[in-house]
Amino acid sequence: MYPLIQYACLFVTGIVSGTVSGLFGVGGGSLMTPVQFWLYTAGGMDSTLATRLAFGTSLAVIIPTMVSGALGHHRRGAVDWKATVPMGCAAIFGGLAGGMAASHIPGSVLRLFFAVFILIMAVRMVWQLRECPACEIRGSTVQYLCIGFFIGILSGLTGLGGGALLVPILVILLGYPIHRAVGTSSACLIFSATGAVTAYVINGIGVAGLPPYSIGYVDLVTFAILAVTTIPLARFGVRCAHSCSGQNLQIIFAGLMVLIGVLMLVSG
Repeated sequence: MYPLIQYACLFVTGIVSGTVSGLFGVGGGSLMTPVQFWLYTAGGMDSTLATRLAFGTSLAVIIPTMVSGALGHHRRGAVDWKATVPMGCAAIFGGLAGGMAASHIPGSVLRLFFAVFILIMAVRMVWQLRECPACEIRGSTVQYLCIGFFIGILSGLTGLGGGALLVPILVILLGYPIHRAVGTSSACLIFSATGAVTAYVINGIGVAGLPPYSIGYVDLVTFAILAVTTIPLARFGVRCAHSCSGQNLQIIFAGLMVLIGVLMLVSG
C-alpha cells in the first residue's frame, strides 16, 4: 500500500477518533486499533506483531487526546477529581498488569468477554435512562480504587482506554449524571493509558520487525499522524457533548457501545 494512502487513512481515523473521544469520554482505541492492524497487515507484517503494535500505538495516542478532552470537560465543571485521583492511580497499576499479561491470554476469549459485557451495559444504560444533572453520586475511595484497577487491566489487555466501560459503570453503579461521567472518564483514562503504554514500550524493546522510529510497541510516525488530529478534535467533541441533553447523550453513547460490542463479536 502506498504511504500516502496509509497516511490519509490514519488522518481520517484521527479526526473521527478525536471527536468520539471528547464526545463520549472514551479513548478512541476501538477505531484506531483495527485501522492500524489492517494497515500493518496489508503491508505484510505478521498479525501478532501488528496487533501488539496497534494496541501500543493506540494507547500512546489516547494519552494526549484525553488530556485535551479532560481539560475541556474540566473547564465546564464536569470532572470529579475526588474520584479521578484514586481511580487513576489504581488504573496505572492495572494498566501495567494488563499490558504485561496481554501476550498470555487468547485474544478471542478477551474479545468475547469484552463484547458481551459491553452489550449488557448498553442495555442497562437505556433501561435506566434518565436526565439528572444533580443526581446523588455514590462511591467510596475503595470502590474507586477497585474500578480504576479493573479499567486499567482492561486497557492493557485490549489496547482500549476503557472509557466504554467506565462511563456506564459511573452512570449505572455510582449514579453519575452522563456529562459528569464522560468528563471524569476522560481524566481517568490519562492514567490507565499511561500505565498500559509503559508495559507495551517495555515489552516491545528489541523485538524484531518493528517499523523504523518505534519505541517498543509504539510506532512514532503513526502516533504523530493520529495525535495531530485527535488532540484538537477532542475539544470539538467536548463542545458537542455539552450541547446535548443528558438523555440524548446517554442514548447516543449506548448506541456506540452496541456498535463496539457487535464489531468485537464479528472480529472474533
